Order: sequence, then structure tokens, then C-alpha cells
Amino acid sequence: MRTSVQKRTTRETDVSVSLNLDGGESSISTGIGFFDHMLNSFAVHGGFGLTVKAVGDLNVDCHHTIEDTGIVLGKAFAEALGDRSGIARFGSSYVPMDESLAFTAVDISGRPFLVFHADFAQDRIGEYDTCMTEEFFRAFAFQAGFTMHARVEYGTNAHHQTEALFKSAARAIRSAVTISGGGVLSTKGIL
Repeated sequence: MRTSVQKRTTRETDVSVSLNLDGGESSISTGIGFFDHMLNSFAVHGGFGLTVKAVGDLNVDCHHTIEDTGIVLGKAFAEALGDRSGIARFGSSYVPMDESLAFTAVDISGRPFLVFHADFAQDRIGEYDTCMTEEFFRAFAFQAGFTMHARVEYGTNAHHQTEALFKSAARAIRSAVTISGGGVLSTKGIL
């Protein structure tokens, strides 16, 4: 089974993640309502079984909780994928949400990189700072070992822009982790 359980405890956060790449229930609790909504959307639209429990220093702000969740989720993906043999490796997806459109492309290459372009229409969505979207995806991509390009093409509502981005990322990753058979998809023979 392509699963992982990861935990990270610091003076600022305590984050645990359970991941099943091939499906299952979703249970998300970070103390940041909109972020919970985004992670749940990510799980549903990626077809992932995902449990996230994060307790952080929200009295400071949402930064540490969101970034550390990205770190732990990225580590879970890296472990669940193992040596990455037999997967499609590449995936991309456009997702519209009302007036907004987002795009994500991913290469499960073992070479972490993030290119991120988004001009969010509002700075906050509830207790969620929209600038944290990039921080989350950077932490996630670098720990997972993914090359990821993510952008919001356009939109006027930050909720729609952000949600389209999380859904497009989930769908791109779902395509990339799909079992295609064979060995590692690389001319080198390893990633």
C-alpha cells in the first residue's frame, strides 16, 4: 500500500499526517477553518485518504501551522511514493471556480522546485492569510521532492482563486501518482 504516517513537533506546532495515495476517508483539523476546507478539497479532488491534525501557535498567526503542515504532508507523499517506480510522474490540471481559473503542473522528479504566480484579490479569507498559499505549496513541494508550477490565471474572489489552486494541484498530483506500470520513468533509471 502507498501510505505514510508522519509527525513533526516543534515549539510552535504539533502536526501529524496520515496519507493513503489510493483513497480513504478525510479528516482535517488545523484550527484554521479555511485551511481545513482547502486540505479537505485537496484530499477529495486528489482521491487521497488524508488525516491531518495540527495544533499551532495561532495566537501569533497562521504562518507556522500552515507551513509546518505543508512540510509534514510533503514528507508523507515522499514516503508513500517510495522509489517512485511505476508512476506516471507528470500531471497537470486547469480548474475553474466561478470567475477564477487556476493551473498546476507537477513532475515527481526528486528535484524540488516551486514556481508560483498568484495575485489574490483579497489578503485574508477568514483567519487564513492568502500569502500563505505560496508558503504551503513551497514547503510541500520541497519536502515531497516535486517540481511544481502553480498559477492563478485570473479571478476576483480570493476564496475562489485559492480553492481552484488547491483543486488543480490535487488533480495534477493525482495524475502524476497514477500507477502506469514498469520501472522508474527516467532515462537515468532513477529519480
